Amino acid sequence: MPKLILGPERRTHPLVWCAAIICTIIAIAVIITGVVVFAGYMIIRPRVPSISVAYANLDRLDYGQTGQVNLQMSLSIKAENENDKAHASFSDVSFNLNFHGLKIAQLRANPFDVPKNDSVYLPYAVGYMTIPLGQEAMEDLYASAKQNKISFNLKGDARTRWRIGILGSVKFWSHLSCQLNFFAHNGSRIDTDCSSKSK
Repeated sequence: MPKLILGPERRTHPLVWCAAIICTIIAIAVIITGVVVFAGYMIIRPRVPSISVAYANLDRLDYGQTGQVNLQMSLSIKAENENDKAHASFSDVSFNLNFHGLKIAQLRANPFDVPKNDSVYLPYAVGYMTIPLGQEAMEDLYASAKQNKISFNLKGDARTRWRIGILGSVKFWSHLSCQLNFFAHNGSRIDTDCSSKSK
């Protein structure tokens, strides 16, 4: 009768066992970290600090047939921190104010902190200035004035930073890009949303 003869028993190499143990430890660590991060997020519920236009008024707007426009404006930017358990800091704050494609002012601010669940207002005054406009831009201005609506573009950003408990410090860029609209007859702002918050 034929006989089946087995060879010597093969054993798993110790390096394979070491690799398996290390991979298991790493997988467990990743799972635990994920649970801790998720639990921390659900408990703290962090919110991204935001910037928005709190107030704006076109204090003066004069124009004539010469192609020159005289204007003056005041506005206030609101930096808001809606976190109940974390202070927030703002830095690299810079906004450009444009009128018919021309940059008429750059609004900046030094680094500052916003306490938890609080806000800080940055007042700006765009002083009296004379702006030369081309023929096409003046025609657009006349048309806008007839519709009782004068528009400016405000665009810029700020770097925000806040701490989320044991999760550590978080950095984020808040971007602001919107159109500021004013009534031509009195310079008051037409209420439109202008915020870095997600729509």
